[in-house]
Amino acid sequence: QVQLVESGGGLVQAGGSLRLSCVASGLTFGSYEMGWFRQAPGQEREWVAAVSRSGGSTTYTDSVKGRFTISRENAKKTVYLQMESLKPGDTAVYYCAAKLIIGPYKYWGQGTQVTVSS
Repeated sequence: QVQLVESGGGLVQAGGSLRLSCVASGLTFGSYEMGWFRQAPGQEREWVAAVSRSGGSTTYTDSVKGRFTISRENAKKTVYLQMESLKPGDTAVYYCAAKLIIGPYKYWGQGTQVTVSS
């Protein structure tokens, strides 16, 4: 049984930082590309960042470039999202997800709430 468990969310003031973690189990972690998504109230879920299987390649949505950093530790089966200079607009439930090279994101975590106050 595949599980992705996020942690690290919380309430932070604008300009602050948070680091999200996502621990995977039940899958060969190094075979999966990992991503972070977020969903704000009343909005569709949006992709935030992705990291390649090795961790050597990362991509970001434009709104978080220069502020968020995605990384992974395959030995710990963990993917991280370091978030800096947080804005109220970053408030959302953040989800990690896993996908093979071909195909859509297949496995999803339950999400962790991030709230940024102004």
